[in-house]
Amino acid sequence: MTHVSIIHNPRCSKSRQTLSLLEEHNCEIQVVEYLKSPLKSGEIEGLLVKLGLTAREIMRTKETEYKEQNLADPSLSEAQLIEAIVKTPKLLERPIVLANDKAAIGRPPENVLAIL
Repeated sequence: MTHVSIIHNPRCSKSRQTLSLLEEHNCEIQVVEYLKSPLKSGEIEGLLVKLGLTAREIMRTKETEYKEQNLADPSLSEAQLIEAIVKTPKLLERPIVLANDKAAIGRPPENVLAIL
């Protein structure tokens, strides 16, 4: 049985679909509700390495908070963007699944099958 972690928002349809897909594949699942238990900067940095993405690439750029905090500013450093995600967790794209020392964003949910 594959052990996976899912960074999950139960109110998000893609997150729920991804969780169901993992259940269908008989995975042992650890659910991390990141809005209730926000990730720390080191955890986000680790995700970025596993995803091969930058902080900006895992941000929900259409959120009001993204615009209010002027996070589209190209002069912002990676550390500043990570700190923005720490302070405003809803900016984090979801769901993100971790398995076998890899990570994938579940958009679409089938993306996560590649790391199982």
